[in-house]
Amino acid sequence: MRNISAVIITKNEESNIADCLQTLDFVDEIIIIDSESTDKTVQIARKYTKKIFSKRWEGYASQKNYGISKAKNEWVLSIDADERVSEELKQELVSLKYEMEGYLLPIKNFFLGRWLRYGGQYPDYHLRLFKKNKGRFAYGIKEVHETVNIEKGKVAKLKNPMLHYSYNSVSAYFHKFNSYTYLEAPGRFKRNKKPSWYGLFIRPWMRFFKFYLLKLGCLDGVRGLLFYSFSGFYVFASELKLFEMYRFSRKEIKWKS
Repeated sequence: MRNISAVIITKNEESNIADCLQTLDFVDEIIIIDSESTDKTVQIARKYTKKIFSKRWEGYASQKNYGISKAKNEWVLSIDADERVSEELKQELVSLKYEMEGYLLPIKNFFLGRWLRYGGQYPDYHLRLFKKNKGRFAYGIKEVHETVNIEKGKVAKLKNPMLHYSYNSVSAYFHKFNSYTYLEAPGRFKRNKKPSWYGLFIRPWMRFFKFYLLKLGCLDGVRGLLFYSFSGFYVFASELKLFEMYRFSRKEIKWKS
């Protein structure tokens, strides 16, 4: 096994951070970039690592790249505070030959305590393990979904999953829902993206139809119905907040049909 630096960004994660860090007992180094938490996140994290750095929030990619810059090892594992390394993944990482420049990990997403098996939620592959000198985070199409870019290298998929416990309650879901939609709207506004009637009233239903019916999210039962209904409403709320920004900035909106 190679020495690995685990990089985590935090902001008021006292309910998650200990469970996350307990699954990282196989890594050589744990680095935490904290965005001025006001709860006990840092206090709890100090039980597991001394490498805790405070950095004012400048976006997901900026925070994570700062964490990468602090890593001493060749290999970096990017993990969020609400994620856990499964025992199966841990064993796979220990026995891995590390012949590529990066590895895609399947993410198992949980909603209200249960794994979302359908609706395109699994395997939800993300590039999370990579060489420090090869990988950097960049923003994707949406400001809240940063991605890792690998420079001149090959990547491969791993078999065993990272566990993602992002939404353990409806209130937790809508807390992130509100935060994410407010992050997306300014980014689209800066790029002069205009809100549209299509985005408000058609795209939300298309999203629900695609993931709940076409991709069989309906097989996840009541949790599937809730999750993909919320997912459609997310599209509506994001578009509505973009409209709100244009309204208060007094910028002209040329509505697209």
